Amino acid sequence: MRKLIVTISFAALFVFLGCSNRGQQQQDLSSRTIKAVATTGMIGDAVTSIGGDRVEVTVLMGPGVDPHLYRASEGDVTRMSDADVIFYNGLHLEGRMGEVLEHIGRYKTVVAIGEALPDDRRLHAGDHPDPHIWFDLNIWSVAVSQIESTFRELDPTHDSLYAAQGQAYITLIEETNQYIIERTSSLPENKRVLITAHDAFSYFGRAYGYEVRGLQGISTASEAGTADVQGLSTFIAQRQIPAIFVETSVPVRTIKAVQAAVQSRNYNVQIGGELFSDAMGSPDTPEGNYIGMVRHNIDTIVNALSE
Repeated sequence: MRKLIVTISFAALFVFLGCSNRGQQQQDLSSRTIKAVATTGMIGDAVTSIGGDRVEVTVLMGPGVDPHLYRASEGDVTRMSDADVIFYNGLHLEGRMGEVLEHIGRYKTVVAIGEALPDDRRLHAGDHPDPHIWFDLNIWSVAVSQIESTFRELDPTHDSLYAAQGQAYITLIEETNQYIIERTSSLPENKRVLITAHDAFSYFGRAYGYEVRGLQGISTASEAGTADVQGLSTFIAQRQIPAIFVETSVPVRTIKAVQAAVQSRNYNVQIGGELFSDAMGSPDTPEGNYIGMVRHNIDTIVNALSE
């Protein structure tokens, strides 16, 4: 009942805000800073890099926040209603915010950058799309190009600025993509097995040649059961995988349970380190931006699996 009341309250607020903000997209934005909202840190980093000084960016989900479980607060609704443009991942990443984003998209520019990908480039788990597209950097380049084109359409006066900053950001992504390839090449193929708390790295595995296993599925909304833990621990012991990894946005207890189950099979697997999957690091750290996060992940993976 409480959830229903909150949903109705949000819907009523959106109707009010929709009426008061209707026509906002036709405003001339060339003489003022554009207010942009991004759901995740990865998207926020791209928006900041491409928009530069022309854009004031608000990120709804900070370090350590799991977007699969995130619920929009009334403060989030206000931030989105005040924004000129909202960027989100789509492909059901922001599961519980989906209806909110769809509703606000009726009167405001709302861009789901992942939805622009052709279906043949998407991965699926059963009937559900895998939303973790930022781990294939070639695909991520395509997705973030939607941000550049959106700014160029909203603010054509500064078209060349967005084009230049967009190209500079894509170049950084391309250079980082090459770094991943080079680091992976130092790891024997039989060592390229990545085991994490949930299945966030399938795009990474497909792009760079890793076998990927996650204790939970592509969403953390469902808990892993005893059978999942036992099955994964058997796989690790049989294959003698040297390391498994925790994720900053998933409780460490899930991987600790796998480690303990492996030890009961007379094999010791190490915790290889912490990976950033659905959220970046704190803003004052190297992992607080997308490029730094990706570099941290590949260094952590290769270093741990090389031992």
